[in-house]
Amino acid sequence: MASAITRSRTPRPSIWKRAATCCCTPCWSGPGLPELQQRYAEGKHYLHCGELAAAEQCFLDVLEAQPLHAAARANLAYLKGQQGCHAEAEFHYRQALALAPEHVQLRQNFATLLWQMKRLPEAEQLARAALVEAPDDAALLTLLGVILACGQREAEAQQAYQLAIEADPHYARARFNLAYLLLRQGHLREGWPLLAARWEFEALGAAFGCPQWQGVSLHGKSIILALEAGQGDMIQFSRYAALLKQRGARTVALLCQPALKRLFASLNGVDQVFAMNEPCDGGPWDYWSHPMHLPVWFDTTLDNVPAAIPYLASEAALVEYWQSRLPAARLRVGLVWQGNPEFENDGERSLPSLHTLAPLAQVANVALISLQHGVSRAGLGELAQQMQLTVLGDQLRDFADTAAILSQCDLLISVDTAAAHLAGALGVPCWLLLPDYCCDWRWLTQRSDSPWYPSMRLFRQPAGGQTWRPVVEQLRDALMVLAQEVQ
Repeated sequence: MASAITRSRTPRPSIWKRAATCCCTPCWSGPGLPELQQRYAEGKHYLHCGELAAAEQCFLDVLEAQPLHAAARANLAYLKGQQGCHAEAEFHYRQALALAPEHVQLRQNFATLLWQMKRLPEAEQLARAALVEAPDDAALLTLLGVILACGQREAEAQQAYQLAIEADPHYARARFNLAYLLLRQGHLREGWPLLAARWEFEALGAAFGCPQWQGVSLHGKSIILALEAGQGDMIQFSRYAALLKQRGARTVALLCQPALKRLFASLNGVDQVFAMNEPCDGGPWDYWSHPMHLPVWFDTTLDNVPAAIPYLASEAALVEYWQSRLPAARLRVGLVWQGNPEFENDGERSLPSLHTLAPLAQVANVALISLQHGVSRAGLGELAQQMQLTVLGDQLRDFADTAAILSQCDLLISVDTAAAHLAGALGVPCWLLLPDYCCDWRWLTQRSDSPWYPSMRLFRQPAGGQTWRPVVEQLRDALMVLAQEVQ
C-alpha cells in the first residue's frame, strides 16, 4: 500500500507503482554537501531499481554524516518495510516523523506498515491524521478503507472507498477494493464491473490482436480466455466456457498456467487449451476476455451462479495409475494445509503446519492422504507415521494428477487454495477452512455453504482469528460423524 516519499505535493504515484523518490527537506550543514547529495541520489536510484542492500548502505552513509536528514530516514524506513523488517522500519518511521511531523506521504507509509503489522487502531489514527492535511487524497482514503475493512467495519470502509472514487474516478485500487467488499457482501451485480479495475495495469489484450469481448453476439465467432493470476481463479471461472458456447461461440480457447493444461482438456465448452509457456497458435480470434470478467456479461447474481457441477473431469488412465497407490479404507480423506506463500493473505489462510490437523488422525476407519504439493514423507518426519498418512504431494506433476486422486477420495479437507476449487469443480465433497481476518470475497460472509460449489462446506475461524483449534475440533467431530455413516 505504501510508496516511497516524493519531492512535491503534486499527485503522488499510485500505490501500485511504489515509486522510489523522497520529499522531506534535507537538513544540510557542514562540509561534504555535494558528496552527500550524490550519495542520497544513488540511494534513490538503487531503491527504484530494487537493489535494496545498495540503497540501504547509501541512506546509512547519509545519516551517519547528517543524522537529521529526514528524507534519507524516511526512505530507509520504507526500504526496511519492503524487506519485512517491521521493527526496524517502525523505528526509522518514528525518527522521520519527529523531523517532519506533518508530512502526508510519510504518515501514509507508516500507517501502511502498521496495517501490515495488524495494529489497526494505530494505523487508522495515522491515516486520519494525514487526511486532515489531504482530505481528497484517493490513496489515503483507500488506505483508510483497507484498514477499516480488515477490522470488519465494512460500512465505514465502503464509505471511504466511495469518497476515494469521488476524489479520483480513475484510481483503480479504490474501485477494486470496493468491488471486493461488495462481492463479499453478496452484491455481485454491483461488484463485478468494479472488479475490472484489477486488470488496468495489464497489456495482455494487445497480445491477442483482437478486441475484448463486451457481451456482443458470439454467433459463429471465436474467443480466447486469458490468464488469471491465481490457479484457483482459473478453475472457478473457467465454468463460463460452456456458457460462451451456449451464446453461439464457434471456438472457445483458454490460456492457462502449465499445471492446469492437462486438467482443462476435460473442461466443458473448451476447444483449445494453451499453456502460458507455449505459443498460442490457434488464432486469430475474434475476441478475448478475462475469465473473471465474464460474470458481468452473464449478469451473475447469487440467484443464478452457474453451478452445473462437475464441469471438470479426471483422466481414466490417471485414475487407474493412482488407484494402486491409494490406501484401502472405508473413507479416504485428502489434506491440503498450506497455499502459495506469495499470496498476500497466506499467513492467515494457511495453517502453520500439518501438526494443526493432527487431531483428525484420532478418527477411526479414515485414511488420510497428503495432497500438499511438493511435500514429501521425509519432509513431514515422524508426524506422517504417527498420523498414518499416505503422502502423495511430492509425486503430483500437475492438477490432472490431483484430480485423479480426488476422484477416488470421499472428501478433501483444505485451506483456501486451488485444490479446494478443484474438488468443488469435480463435485468432490470439500470441507474448507477459512480465516476470520480478510477472508476472501468469494466465500461471502457468515455462510457455511458456497453457491459456487454445492459440494463444499465452510468451516470458519471464530471472531478474532488467532487460532485454528476450534475449527479443527469441529472438523474432527464432523469427520467422526461421517465415518460412522459410511460403516
